[in-house]
Amino acid sequence: MSQHAAPSPGSPTHGADAPRPTDRTSGWVTGGVVFAGVLMLLNGALAVLQGIAAIAEDDVYARVGSYVYELSLTGWGIIHVILGAVVLVTGYGLLKGMAWARFAGIFLASLSLVAQFLFLPYAPVWAVIMMAIDVFVIWALASSQEQAA
Repeated sequence: MSQHAAPSPGSPTHGADAPRPTDRTSGWVTGGVVFAGVLMLLNGALAVLQGIAAIAEDDVYARVGSYVYELSLTGWGIIHVILGAVVLVTGYGLLKGMAWARFAGIFLASLSLVAQFLFLPYAPVWAVIMMAIDVFVIWALASSQEQAA
């Protein structure tokens, strides 16, 4: 009858209970997906408000110089309201764990990134911040992996 000594605190364990390297990173990615869902909810709500401001009052946004891709503020407002509403619904679906939301989130964050790039002359600092958020959302959703049950 042989006895196995219990591992001392601080010593690495080598068995079934030992954490695998992928287990440590999956928590980070899963947390990133949840955070991306929250960011999509906020991004959608803010885009709707941004669109309403562009539709309601033309003096809210001032153009910074001339730009190749010109569109009226009412047109931009309608684009932001529609895109923001769809992003909001997708962010909610992502937080509920729906399978379609991950792929739709990547697609919609890409569309939002392009829309914010084209909106640069009206709100340059805000557009750059929103573009950075969109890049993080794309990264978090693209790097997540399906969990095997």
